[in-house]
Amino acid sequence: MKIEKMILSLEQCEKTIAILKSRFEKNMKNHEKIEWSHVQLKLESNAEKLWSLYQMEITGGEPDVIDYDKKTGEYIFCDFSVESPKGRRNLCYDQEALVSRKENKPQGSAIGMANDMGIEILTEVQYRALQKLGDFDSKTSSWIKTPDNIRKLGGAIFCDRRYDTVFVFHNGAESYYGSRGFRALLRI
Repeated sequence: MKIEKMILSLEQCEKTIAILKSRFEKNMKNHEKIEWSHVQLKLESNAEKLWSLYQMEITGGEPDVIDYDKKTGEYIFCDFSVESPKGRRNLCYDQEALVSRKENKPQGSAIGMANDMGIEILTEVQYRALQKLGDFDSKTSSWIKTPDNIRKLGGAIFCDRRYDTVFVFHNGAESYYGSRGFRALLRI
């Protein structure tokens, strides 16, 4: 499933910014020291990143600002949907895993879709940091960036939250499930 990069219409830009602003204002605990006006300036001056946020939104990620990187001057958006984004499920881990499946192939891969959307799949550290802000993936699970040594052996890792604890599990990279997607972040 290839996502074609597009330029958003003025109406899509305005609607996306309005949704992001509303979510930002409702969840100030996630970014207490960040001012929306600064975030909006970045969004309005970066059409490609706004397109990526639009993709995060329409796939069910509910992106919101999670941090500001003082070194790079970038705002960091992350998926805040309670469960793994619905529009990013039923995906194996990466292109290599997709190619290796001989039967019942999924429509795509988590890494491939993230790359097409211009976003980064979360690492374990980022996933755990997100979980400190709420309870996510209590009914679903999310692929996370898999270390090369595990991936070279055919595996991939994912996380979920059960029993008030974040668990990291493994699976064959070619596996896919209706309840497993991926979470991502975007730097802008």
